[in-house]
Amino acid sequence: MQRSSTVDLITAQLRNAIYDGLLLPGSQLHEAIVAQQLGVSRGSLRESAQRLVQDGLLVARPGQGLRVATVGVEDLESLYAARLVIEEAALRTLAGFPGREARRGRLATVIPLLERLEEWDAGKGVPGSPRAIGDTDLELHFETVKAAGNLRLAHFMTSLVMETRIASLGHPRGYIVRTDVGEVHRQRLELVLSGRGDAAVEQLSEHFRDTLDRLTGRVPATVATAAVEQPEKDQQLGPIAT
Repeated sequence: MQRSSTVDLITAQLRNAIYDGLLLPGSQLHEAIVAQQLGVSRGSLRESAQRLVQDGLLVARPGQGLRVATVGVEDLESLYAARLVIEEAALRTLAGFPGREARRGRLATVIPLLERLEEWDAGKGVPGSPRAIGDTDLELHFETVKAAGNLRLAHFMTSLVMETRIASLGHPRGYIVRTDVGEVHRQRLELVLSGRGDAAVEQLSEHFRDTLDRLTGRVPATVATAAVEQPEKDQQLGPIAT
């Protein structure tokens, strides 16, 4: 098996740091400090950073260096519109597979995530932290798209999941997650399992409209929510294993 290059490993570490909030939206990437923390050369870090600039996760401004990208409240409508296009295509594909068992087989990685959310909804076992609920919710959306078997859809969804997390971490009111999403996902997946793609898409569209109303402040939240605790400031990145 070919080992990942150092640049690949740096890119993955930085991507994870952005997703986890260790590198917050809008924060500056101090090249010398980050290279020292990761235990890599500044040249390798620059090459990795350029990849993330191309992916839209870092922004390079003349005279200002590199900063983590931001996704503001004003960007949420277009973000969720793009997500709806990708997730709609995946839902229709999944619902179109012949037979309920075939569709359930495609959703093999999704169903355990749903069951985890439902257990937390019902108060069973160890309660899920707001962070764990947010992570599982996004993972379920991604795995549903991936289950459709279209690599391009999965590629686009990877970027949209990252943008969704950046938007959450940088929201003016803080990173707030809905804590009772299990039933929402159950309804949609049952529609997919029944082969009702149109109904599944309509349910997702309605869910996104409700989410946008809550995140943009158009409508006060009428669902259970909780704030995600942000990582401590100035938390260092660990060295990569090359």
